[in-house]
Amino acid sequence: MNTISIDFQPFVDWDNSPFILFDHRGKILYLNNSAEILFGYVSKKELYDLALTYAPQNFGYKTTTLSLNYDSFSFYAITVGYENEEQLSIRFYNAPRTKSVTPVERDKLATTDINLLLEANIALFKTKNDNQLELLTDPDLPLLKIDQNRFSKLLRKILETFRASDSIRITLKLLVGEHVLIDRVKTPIAQLSVSANGRYVDADKEIQTLAEQCHINATLQEHTIKLEIPLIP
Repeated sequence: MNTISIDFQPFVDWDNSPFILFDHRGKILYLNNSAEILFGYVSKKELYDLALTYAPQNFGYKTTTLSLNYDSFSFYAITVGYENEEQLSIRFYNAPRTKSVTPVERDKLATTDINLLLEANIALFKTKNDNQLELLTDPDLPLLKIDQNRFSKLLRKILETFRASDSIRITLKLLVGEHVLIDRVKTPIAQLSVSANGRYVDADKEIQTLAEQCHINATLQEHTIKLEIPLIP
């Protein structure tokens, strides 16, 4: 056995799987970067109660397969464990992302700068609407192949649902460490988020259909619509 002392915390800090260490009262003693993001969508109490529910009866660790969804987070299993009565840990296993059942016909897709396409559709929206709009994008996102006409229609439908909002916030960023399998190849994902204080839901079915046709996963909520866009090379 190698007895060299190794500090494993940096590896846990940047692990893509959320990890949380609680004390026996539910106070957080440690959480990694992924868990910190997760807490933006679920409460500390809910996750502590989850850990208590699936903790082993005796000292040690227990892995349970189950389906958990928190906004864009999806998990297929958790490991809960404790080696003393003072600390309880929980680790989440990210569910593998699957591609659309519709085949990706790359020869029919256009190589696209997604930032330029987004800005063009925002400019079109602003010709008919005077909503205050905040835009934050990642200029380093790579070019991707996408159905430009369908994607533009999808963007216009999404923006239109926020037409009565005073202020609209739009962000486009790379989901670091996330990918989807397309033709058995790991493909990175960009997330487009559009949010405001409320929106209309009359076009939700059409938005979901357009997203599926573009091989995009869409999450529609009361105040936000998020698109997970595969960066098909």
